[in-house]
Amino acid sequence: MDGTRAEALDGRIDELHAEAKAAVGYAADTIRQIADRYRLLQHEELVRLQAVTDDLRAGELRTSPPAGGLTSLDEAAAVAAEAGAEDGRRRALQVDAENLITSAGQHESELNRLDVALRSIERIWLFLERDDATLINDTAAVASSTELNMRIVEAQESERLRLVREVHDGPAQALSNAIFQIDYVSRVIAEDPTVAAHELELLGARLRRELGDVRGFISQLRPPLLAELGLEGSIADALESFTALTGIPVVNEIGAKGEELNDAAQTVVLRIVQEALQNIRKHAAAETVSVSSRLDRNDWVLEVRDDGRGFDVGAMAARGRRNFGLQFMRERAELIGARFEVGSRPNGGTIVTLAIPLQKENE
Repeated sequence: MDGTRAEALDGRIDELHAEAKAAVGYAADTIRQIADRYRLLQHEELVRLQAVTDDLRAGELRTSPPAGGLTSLDEAAAVAAEAGAEDGRRRALQVDAENLITSAGQHESELNRLDVALRSIERIWLFLERDDATLINDTAAVASSTELNMRIVEAQESERLRLVREVHDGPAQALSNAIFQIDYVSRVIAEDPTVAAHELELLGARLRRELGDVRGFISQLRPPLLAELGLEGSIADALESFTALTGIPVVNEIGAKGEELNDAAQTVVLRIVQEALQNIRKHAAAETVSVSSRLDRNDWVLEVRDDGRGFDVGAMAARGRRNFGLQFMRERAELIGARFEVGSRPNGGTIVTLAIPLQKENE
């Protein structure tokens, strides 16, 4: 009787094991099919982008002036009206092209995530194979390693998407507007030099402002100075660069030393300081900023404060709005097991807080 019960129990366990493998296999097949369909739609998107680009190039050819010159005021007015309509059409096509570029970058990021998820599920299926012992030696390490790899890839893709949006909304848009502004100046400079001079002055101010943004991007992307200056020196360098770009004074109150943190945590601290300063420069309209660090029981705590316009954190979340700067900082904090908080209210400034558990961080 005991043998029969044991055989029945083994049979039920075998059935559950088979169901688990079938479920994982079904999930892998489903994600694989979705990824294939995703690639087809992405290809259609790229074809559409190419069509818009070709249309823009064709439009540039159509804007050339008539070879025989103008014979009447009516003809001149008609040509001017046609040129204005063509300018409007080109602007619309340029906006479409920029939106498609941004969308294509976002969709490439999402497809990469699907690929990461598919590889992880395939590893789970292999793990369930009873004859495969390659993943059984340290299941906890495998799980944590897979999860960490997925989080790192997701953070990298999110940062890439954030940079795409930053460049699209900043330098790319500014350069696009500058091209149209130069076209306008070239048409009016002979008729009204005063207007042309004013437009050139505006263009110069815009390009200088955008150059500051590009320098800010370079500052974020270049390798950190941690090895050379340490965390305190690197933060001081970031604060000096911020003040040089904005004229906003920064109070440096770094009390807790970087030597309390490992290399990964120091990198996260520096990146969050840089991103918080970037948000302040772009959105806060602040007059003063302070950056501080302290030891609070078992936490290494960073705070970045400003007295700018602030925002309603709850309202932003309720409307489903995504702030890619805040998302970037939050993801970096999660990668090292730290707590990240943002406190703000309209016209009440903003406080960004990062708390790194020292016991966990030092393990």
